[in-house]
Amino acid sequence: MKPLFNSFLKGDGGYKRAAGILIHISSLPGDHGIGDIGLPAKRFIDFLAEAGQRYWQFLPLGPTSSAFHHSPYMALSAFAGNPLLIGLDPLVEAGLLSKKDLEGAPEFSPYFVEFSKVKRFKQRALKKAFQAFLSGGGQDQLDSFAATNHWACHYAHFMAIREYLGQAGLLSWPEELRLRDEKALERMTLELASEIRFHLFTQWAFDEQWKALRRHARKKGISLVGDIPIYVGLDSADVWTNPEGFHLERSTLRPIWIAGVPPDYFSPKGQLWGNPVYRWKKGSGANEGLYTWWRERLLRTASLVDVVRIDHFRGFQAFWRVRGGARDARDGQWTRGPGISFFRRLKDAFEKIGILAEDLGTITPDVERLLKRLGFPGMKVLQFAFDSGPANPYLPQNYASPNCVVYTGTHDNDTCVGWYLDPKVGKEAKAAFRRHANSAGDAPHLDFIRLAYSSVAALAVIPMQDVLGFGSDCRMNTPSVAQGNWVWRCAHQYLSDETASFLREWARFHNRSRE
Repeated sequence: MKPLFNSFLKGDGGYKRAAGILIHISSLPGDHGIGDIGLPAKRFIDFLAEAGQRYWQFLPLGPTSSAFHHSPYMALSAFAGNPLLIGLDPLVEAGLLSKKDLEGAPEFSPYFVEFSKVKRFKQRALKKAFQAFLSGGGQDQLDSFAATNHWACHYAHFMAIREYLGQAGLLSWPEELRLRDEKALERMTLELASEIRFHLFTQWAFDEQWKALRRHARKKGISLVGDIPIYVGLDSADVWTNPEGFHLERSTLRPIWIAGVPPDYFSPKGQLWGNPVYRWKKGSGANEGLYTWWRERLLRTASLVDVVRIDHFRGFQAFWRVRGGARDARDGQWTRGPGISFFRRLKDAFEKIGILAEDLGTITPDVERLLKRLGFPGMKVLQFAFDSGPANPYLPQNYASPNCVVYTGTHDNDTCVGWYLDPKVGKEAKAAFRRHANSAGDAPHLDFIRLAYSSVAALAVIPMQDVLGFGSDCRMNTPSVAQGNWVWRCAHQYLSDETASFLREWARFHNRSRE
């Protein structure tokens, strides 16, 4: 049976071997405390082109919050861009800031993001740029942007009210605002008019800079791979404006059911994410408002990237839900998702973007059948390959088709060096790794890269930390651990000509080079 969709890995002549790098934009080197979509991102695209790579994969782009330790998977909007990722240099070039405006910046670490310090500095700079934008007659551009991007209006109102209430989460808002009373919203729109325009401006600036970045990527032959979490944060513009799409109490908006996963490789108690789960059905039929929201989300994503990884893809077949207020995820239940009907209904939107399915975790035969029927490539993570014998599905010799993407690890894994040095990783797994790599384990990150590059998988993606052989102190995220994540940065000196040459030679040797 022919798959419903064509794999983005497959061209006219079959599957085309390629290589890519995984690093979030915030982790790039730059002058303002955090990587951004201005010069740092363009320079990294130049590096990728020199390194013979074809793909750049990064984490979700949405605005983050200190309430969730700036996790990109708990964004305040599924549509908006993170203002902290806006480049200040392009604003200087556009005449909205002067170089003097950037003087006196605090000293930032080149090795990790100091989010609170970065936010204070960037907020001041963006507000100066906003005033210059309005003084230069930019209101018409804002009006035009708002008219064609209604999500930006929802986001701007949500953020302005949230700040007015002292950064309060949605559940603690006054009832009239939480439940979107028409008169209360009209009053806030008048009272917070300037603040609403400012948040609209940040989204206009993000979009303008992203368009320039995507043009640069296309010019250099680099495909951008985004990431959308299957769920959205409870404290988000999406829940506020579309509460009927989620299992929530009507008057409080408290979640009746929350998302997570049962005990697994990462956590013996499972993972309790806290996101509200979708209300796929409304009465006896499908929730049409939810499907409309998903279509708009996919089309928005397609306007930003070439390919998108859908995180926790298995949730479309069945998802783990836990009662709101639970302490951990063990006492949950599997619940049937919308299945293939979801993809048939939204076929027009899915055809506008390449899809990569994150199919890790508890994968049952029905999930495998769904993925095969759709034709989307799934993921293979080498760090999972060495702990259960020769039939382990993550071992390269067991990949049934090139229609997959192999990783040494993901943002949720330790680095390969960290994995190999971790005393909690069994001796048997490390011995199996050395045997498969035909190596003494002196440079485990290189062994992992070689296994990925030499596999049948059409695309091999390597986290930048593994390219550089960094240890556990450079890990991006530890699941089920709230603090200390998302802060790693790659200092400028590591994106060297020598590193590019190494990657280019290895990609060429394994028939993955863009040349």
